[in-house]
Amino acid sequence: MRELMLGNKAIARGLYEAGCCVISSYPGTPSTEITEEAAKYPEIYCEWAPNEKVALEVAHGAAVGGKRAACCMKHVGLNVAADPLFTISYQGVEAGLVICVADDPGMFSSQNEQDSRHYAIAAKIPMLEPSDSQEALDFAKEAFRLSEEYHTPILVRTCTRIAHSQSIVTTGERVEVPRKEYVKDPQRVMMTTNSLKAHYRVEERTKAMTAFAETTHLNRMEMGEDTSLGIITSSTSYQYVREVFGEKVSVLKLGLSWPMPVEKIRDFASKVDKVLVIEELEPIIENHCRQIGVEVTGKELIPMVDELTQGRIGQFLGRDPKESVKLEDEIPGRPPVMCAGCPHRGVFYTLHKNKCMVYGDIGCYTLGVMPPLNALDLNVCMGASCSGLHGFNIAGGEAHEKHSVAVIGDSTFAHSGITGIADIAYNGSNSTVIILDNSITGMTGHQQNPTTGKTLRGTPARKIDLEALCKAVGFDRVRVVDPNQLKEMDKVLKEELAAEEPSIIITRRPCVMLKDVQKLPPLKVDLDKCNGCGLCMKIGCPALSLPKGGKVEIDKTQCVGCQVCMQMCHRDALIV
Repeated sequence: MRELMLGNKAIARGLYEAGCCVISSYPGTPSTEITEEAAKYPEIYCEWAPNEKVALEVAHGAAVGGKRAACCMKHVGLNVAADPLFTISYQGVEAGLVICVADDPGMFSSQNEQDSRHYAIAAKIPMLEPSDSQEALDFAKEAFRLSEEYHTPILVRTCTRIAHSQSIVTTGERVEVPRKEYVKDPQRVMMTTNSLKAHYRVEERTKAMTAFAETTHLNRMEMGEDTSLGIITSSTSYQYVREVFGEKVSVLKLGLSWPMPVEKIRDFASKVDKVLVIEELEPIIENHCRQIGVEVTGKELIPMVDELTQGRIGQFLGRDPKESVKLEDEIPGRPPVMCAGCPHRGVFYTLHKNKCMVYGDIGCYTLGVMPPLNALDLNVCMGASCSGLHGFNIAGGEAHEKHSVAVIGDSTFAHSGITGIADIAYNGSNSTVIILDNSITGMTGHQQNPTTGKTLRGTPARKIDLEALCKAVGFDRVRVVDPNQLKEMDKVLKEELAAEEPSIIITRRPCVMLKDVQKLPPLKVDLDKCNGCGLCMKIGCPALSLPKGGKVEIDKTQCVGCQVCMQMCHRDALIV
């Protein structure tokens, strides 16, 4: 059957066809849809784990238990999973284990632009890189075969364009793979001599996989009429190369990006006059070529920063792609903004008004940095706000404690904020943490999490009681407030900052975009009372606008009647 399929959906289909039985993941753009699509197959057990480390450990446990398993995450999530990743590489696997990781060149939804190929090299784990949806499906299946043949976890790396673009795929049938019998083996316990022996096995495995790289169909040489230039490339860069250079150019496409072949690259280089490496982000292929004595041109022309496109490659190399595929680089910018009625807006307005130092975290609330709220000071990674605030207050004492807070979403708190507040309580800094409980994982598209009371498939589940948890780790002061009630929000914030002990504020109101959240009728403007003062504009709601010299206007298609702006107006000009 042929179908137009998103790259992420194609990976999910490949996992399904390969007989995968267990998938544990943490949502992270651009990888999220892999698990969401896989959950549509009843044959696969799918779950959202609290974080990526847990997800990989669950998937590995399933593989130890004899079933093919996978986990999915974005590039920064692989940082979280790195601890088990390195040791699992040493242990090896019997049943297949596939780790899908999606990089984000251009940082469309990420705080950095790291290249996950470094992890494949460092952890000595083979990595496959599809360049379209068909390969995404095929490589997911091939990853399980290689995993079991070489007794190793396999990384399947995509990027934003592969994950979120569509192309035609041909689907197949699911293969049911018998469960492998678990056999007790003390050699799996990674300590002293066992670990040393395991490292020797890993090095032998890498040699075997390098030999495999010389002959596998995953790495293919496409010799064109023109041999004056040969291009070595991979992933989405392969598509850009074909669009810019056409079919006449000679290309070596690497689908197995680690370990890379040696003789195949040398052979390709011998057939062309000069070699150009085109790859996004780091010079991984380029450095490998130079290490094996192949002279190439790469990052002298192609930068290590930002996503590549057909237009950028053409510009860097002095060529224009065909007009039919040329993408405009000068697309008007659209500044990110919190949704109309977002429950975080009242929190950040209050923090800005009180001139707080705000240690941010990862989620939609990162948008609190945008004007006119201008409330966020910094962010680092999931959970860093809690532990980071603790360190900030240790450094500054009372001068910091009375004017600084951490903000963290409910999903991010479950991911890695709990250990941070435990550190605050245990070591006793006078720190105030605000948990923004909007009852969902918002930024990645409304996935369930351990605080929502539902599983990935929407069935009822136990949920974390945030108040009880915070008290259990040592907080005596735990307050709950509706962030849309600005006066109450301001009162609670002032009281907790003034307190002489650690405190938690839970701002609780569901995400306005949830389907079951009641939307109120849009507000109206009493034009006789409005004087165009602009006070209501300080909350940065996209449903409000103020024409120069005019009076405020409300976009009825966006306004959800949250009434936060009504509390800003001193003239009662905004009405129900």
